[in-house]
Amino acid sequence: MLYVTETTHTQKNPRPRRGDEALFSSPEFRVAMDALAGLRADLFHDAFAYRPLPPRGRPGRIARVLPERLRPYAVWAPHALVGAAGLLALLVTFEGSRDDLVEVLAISVFSLGPILLTLVRPVGAFWFSLVSIPVVAMIGQNWGGDYGSGDYPWAPASFVAHLVVLTVVAARTRPRTAAWMWALTAVYAMGAESLFGNRYFNSNAVPFLFVAALALLMVSMLLVRRAAEQEVTAQLTVTAHERSKRTLLEERTTIARELHDVVAHHMSVVAIQAEAAPYRVENPPEELTKAFATIRENAVAALTELRRVLGVVRAEDYEAPDAPQPTLADLDGLLANVREAGLSVDKVVTGAVRELPQGVELSAYRIVQEALSNTLRHAPGAGARVEIGYVLGGLGLRVVNGRAAEVSFVKQTPTEGAGHGLTGMRERVSMLGGEMTTGPTADGGYEVTVFLPAASTVEDGGDGA
Repeated sequence: MLYVTETTHTQKNPRPRRGDEALFSSPEFRVAMDALAGLRADLFHDAFAYRPLPPRGRPGRIARVLPERLRPYAVWAPHALVGAAGLLALLVTFEGSRDDLVEVLAISVFSLGPILLTLVRPVGAFWFSLVSIPVVAMIGQNWGGDYGSGDYPWAPASFVAHLVVLTVVAARTRPRTAAWMWALTAVYAMGAESLFGNRYFNSNAVPFLFVAALALLMVSMLLVRRAAEQEVTAQLTVTAHERSKRTLLEERTTIARELHDVVAHHMSVVAIQAEAAPYRVENPPEELTKAFATIRENAVAALTELRRVLGVVRAEDYEAPDAPQPTLADLDGLLANVREAGLSVDKVVTGAVRELPQGVELSAYRIVQEALSNTLRHAPGAGARVEIGYVLGGLGLRVVNGRAAEVSFVKQTPTEGAGHGLTGMRERVSMLGGEMTTGPTADGGYEVTVFLPAASTVEDGGDGA
């Protein structure tokens, strides 16, 4: 019975003590576990994974000083720098060794190997370099060269090789990995100093750790700066896209307001004429009176719905203009105002001038107005030419400006804060189902060419100007 009792007691799981629970739940313990998890992820997990260093996406600044035929190879500049660092380690190896070929080859493998390994397996190169430090020290001591005479724990070749490896691996990974590599290197240096430091005259542990800290700090700062620049570039791209969408919506709102004024005018005229029509006929039939009443009611209802829909996109401070919306007949007044502002502009009209739908004439007027405004803003002092062609099935527009101050309104960008004139033009042309092309001219200026399909509002298309 006593045996059963003891067996049952040993099978019970002892409850954790309160002190252990407090330790496991403390912030310090969680920070330590997170740090160990970061160390494992950075330097132990897939430490020898194959990660070849790719060439640069485009030639950097170094390509500017290279001859023309060598500039395409500038994308391999990082690989060339690593190779040059390896050659430096070899020179230090030859300088610090005697004429023993075996010694030179052995130390060369353990100094050049980690540097070249950073090109394909960066984290593995760090471990290879860390292991090679005592190996190179023992080889130098056994062969009796300068490697065993005084500098410890880093022989001259190991000093250069490990510093290069730390720098390259830090550049290829991230700042946290650089901190872990420096910490492990410091642990090795302190352990080597405490165990074998008394056998050597010169200890270079502190100088190496200081130089390595400076190098890793510079690399980490460059990485942080590059990441910040990429984030800022991404944010600017998103901001420019959002600004473009907002400008497009604002332009559509403006078009909706203007078209409301045009359509509201015509619908009001229809309602008034439908109400007055029965009184112009003596003894009109009852059916005709009801028809005109129905027309008036539909016109008023359509006008009410139009105003209700426009209220969704209309700004609170918007007020409908007292004067009717402009048409091509008002273009001479616009050109006169532009000339007073200092822009020399000519107007050329071809084809039989005829009356077009008011929406087409309004859009044509606004397109010319925006093009001339962009010319004033971005090509000061340049002349402009406005060509209007009344062709079969529509209206052709061409606005071209000359070259001034090496810039024209095509170079307008979202970051300049000058608006999106071309976006508004394209939106108006797209609304009417037309076509629009833009591009530089041979003399360095810029032109906007538009075709707006439209039928004449007067049958047989007379010369009604």
